[in-house]
Parts: sequence; C-alpha cells; structure tokens
Amino acid sequence: MTRDAESGFPIQPLYGPGDVAPGLEERLGEPGAFPYTRGVYPSMYTGRPWTMRQYAGFGTAKESNERYRHLVAQGTGGLSVAFDLPTQMGYDSDDPVASGEVGKVGVAIDSLEDMRILFDSIPLDQVSTSMTINAPASVLLVMYQLVAEENGVSSDKITGTIQNDVLKEYITRGTYIYPPAHSLRLITDIFAYCKTEIPKWNTISISGYHMAEAGATPTQEIAFTLANGIEYVRAAVAAGLAVDDFAPRLAFFFVSRTTILEEVAKFRAARRIWAQVMRDEFGAKDPKSLMLRFHTQTAGVQLTAQQPEVNLVRVTVQGLAAVLGGTQSLHTNSYDEAIALPTVKAATLALRTQQVLAYETDVTATVDPFAGSYVVEAMTDEVEKGARALMAQVEELGGSVAAIEKGFQKTEIELSAYEIAKGIDAGERIVVGLNRYRSASEERYEPLRVDPSIEADQRERLRLLREKRNNAAVDKALAELKTAAAGDGNCLYPMRTALQELATVGEVCNALREVWGVYRPQEFF
Repeated sequence: MTRDAESGFPIQPLYGPGDVAPGLEERLGEPGAFPYTRGVYPSMYTGRPWTMRQYAGFGTAKESNERYRHLVAQGTGGLSVAFDLPTQMGYDSDDPVASGEVGKVGVAIDSLEDMRILFDSIPLDQVSTSMTINAPASVLLVMYQLVAEENGVSSDKITGTIQNDVLKEYITRGTYIYPPAHSLRLITDIFAYCKTEIPKWNTISISGYHMAEAGATPTQEIAFTLANGIEYVRAAVAAGLAVDDFAPRLAFFFVSRTTILEEVAKFRAARRIWAQVMRDEFGAKDPKSLMLRFHTQTAGVQLTAQQPEVNLVRVTVQGLAAVLGGTQSLHTNSYDEAIALPTVKAATLALRTQQVLAYETDVTATVDPFAGSYVVEAMTDEVEKGARALMAQVEELGGSVAAIEKGFQKTEIELSAYEIAKGIDAGERIVVGLNRYRSASEERYEPLRVDPSIEADQRERLRLLREKRNNAAVDKALAELKTAAAGDGNCLYPMRTALQELATVGEVCNALREVWGVYRPQEFF
C-alpha cells in the first residue's frame, strides 16, 4: 500500500535508479561545494560533531543561570536562551500587560542588570549563545554584547545567533511589535551593526520551526522560510548593504520530525535551493553567502503528555534525522516538555541523547551517509519541486510581506494543520499513547513549576533600578533613539547608550513604538 509523505507526495514501496531524475551528480556536487546538497562543509562531522545546544530559560535570571551552568558542566557546547512572553513582546515585568506571564515560558529580562545575572560565570568567549528573540532582538543582542565586554570578552570574540526573524511572527507565532516595514528596517540595522561591531555573530535565524509547529508540512516549512530569507536579503540590499557583507552571517532554524527520510530530504533540498537563489538572484560570490547553515530542534508538537517517557524515543529518532540531514547545531527536547518546563533530569537526558548519537553511533564516521540513496534523492527532488512551486506563488503575490498581508502563508499552514488534526482524530495518523497503544493507568508526573512570587520580585527590582539610575541620561538616550528611528540613522548605537544607562527593555521598545507604531493584523476569514 502506498503511503503519502508529510508533504503530500506518494512514497513508493520500492525505489530504484529509474526513480531518480537525470542529472543527479550535478544536483549533488561534493560536500562543502555548490550546490551544498551534501552538506556545507567538506568534512562535516568527521572533523567535529555539531554544536549541542539546550534551549533553556525560566523564572528569574538567577534560576536560568543555574540551569546554564549545569548544562555547560554536563558537556553542552552552546546555550539557547528562552525568554518569557513579556520580554519577547518588549514589555517590562511591571507592565500591566505582563501580569501572570512573568518568567512562565522563559526567563524574565528587564534590564542590563538581569542580563549580567543571566550570564554570570559563563565563559562567553568559549560558549556560543543562541537567543530566541525576535521583535526586541536588537535590545537583547546589545545587552549581551555589553555583558561580554564587562567581563573582558571583546565583541569580535563573541559568537552566537539571535533569531530576529520577525516575518514568521506575522505568519504563526504572533510576538511581533512593529509593522513589517519598520521591522525590516531594524533587521537591516542589525546586519550593518554586526558587520562592524560583532563580526562573528549570526545576525538572523530565519525560522521554519514555528511554522512546522503550527502545522506546516516539510515542503511548506522550507518554502515559506526561504521566501522570508529572500525578503530579508532584498531589504538589506535595498538599504545599501553588499550581499557578501552580510549573507555569510545568515542562519536558518528548522524542525526535525520523526519521519526520518523526508526530513533528510527536506534539509538537502533547502540547502540546494538557497545556494541557487543566492548565486543566481543576488549574485553572491563568497561561498559562505551560498551556504544554508541551520540549527535544528526536535519536534515539540509531536511530543505527548500521555506516556511522556515515550518522548525519549521520539526525540532520539528526530535528533538522528537532523544529524543525517547535516545540521550545524541541535537542540533535543526533553521528554516532559508536553507537560511543563523541563526538569533538570529531563534536560540532562536530552543532552545525553545527543552525546550518544555523536559518540556511540557511527553516523559521524562518514560524510553524508544518505548520498545516492534512491529514496532520499527522489524525495529531495519532490520536496524541492513542491517548495519552489510555493515560493513562486509567494512571488506572484509580491513577495513574503505582501503575501503575509494577504494571509497566504497563514491560510496554507492552517489548512495543513486541520488535515493533521483530522487524521489524528480519525485514527488514520497513529500517535503512540494518544490514539493507539494507550495505557490503562499512568504514573503521576510532578512537573517543574515557576514560583509566582517572581513577578513581584521583578517589579521591585525595576522600582529600585529606576530609583538609582541617572534618569536624565536615560531620557536623553531614548530621545536620541527616537531621532534615529524617525530618520535613517542606525538605531543600535543610541540603543546601546540607553541600555548602558540602564534603560529597560520596555522603555527602549516603547520609544520605537512611539515612532513606528504597532502592527495590527487583518482578519482573513
């Protein structure tokens, strides 16, 4: 019986040479060479394994710092910071909008003082840090830079990534602040700032992960992500930046599902499409501008609260798919994340999963283990064909921003999510422990809980901060930020001054809100 892939094309029971389109050698190339189908580096994991990151952050900066120090001690090579919703939306913990959300899905960061605590005793010249922050990405990046410099680490030594992908916020997540045109302007300011000030920093992580979590198929995930990438490159070029001055620092972020073969094909197709777009549309000459380097996170949406230990198996399979697909860094979800924030035990087990894949299997012994596989090469072609067709539709609508404003991507993803939900409800899509192989009784699980008193503590910290700082200096710096935002100056320089004077995240974002306004989504149905 033929089974359909997540992307909709049929998976044949048997594949052979006739199922692979002619010209395979040209589409493959060599590892580390155009079109990068086989990986962005010649040696891939035979030289060293991927960066092992664990996404973490909850409660106060002090609590999150303790988790980071534990993870570093356990062998993680990179941190990945989760911020709470008020921080993601550019509000301080004492803002009425923040009530009930402080520290709940990530760490609360209100000022440079919180950032100092968050990275206390973390060797920022040795650890790469990824920050999942979008609309206020510039604010958190500058704070990180200031903390590193205070600890004797120069800006040209720090490495990491800010997500900074606001376009996907309009499509799925919703943590946007400013209208799209102003968001793109701020992103291009970040590109220019980092070229001069923080040259090793990845200035954006163009993200398909959240689209996949919202229900996007693998084909939709890479199509809409790469279309957003094209929009960012166009905006930067229009702002006067040379493509090879910023494109080498672009990065991507994808999900890894349990469907190993299709996920491997997806990653290969994404690399190939991006390399051709950057060469043919934008005329990039630097090989690094053509490389689609990406971080992967295992699929949170596929975890179950029922029989949570089974998630250990799912995460292992998903992590293996990411590795076989050639990821540059990986976060493996904890088995308890469908219930609550990960416990220390669960987070440590998730890291151990990566370490077993890296050091106890043979997948790192050879470059590109699936090259030449009839099924993977045929699937790669199918995913590429489907993704290019969707990208062409986005272009016909006027590009990503215009398509977002028309509701195209959102509608396509919601239709896909509906089909997935129908399949699970009907039992056509088997989810172990949920609609098949259920247990009559399950062991009670005690989740990690965030202390609700931290909201009051953060408010008190903000009150004391505003009492002790030089408020006249803060006001002056914020006024200069507004002037830059209203004109064509780079906003990050006055922003840096304001943050040094202990302006808060909310105050900086409010200054930009006053000039640029806020985005109000349209109704599409």
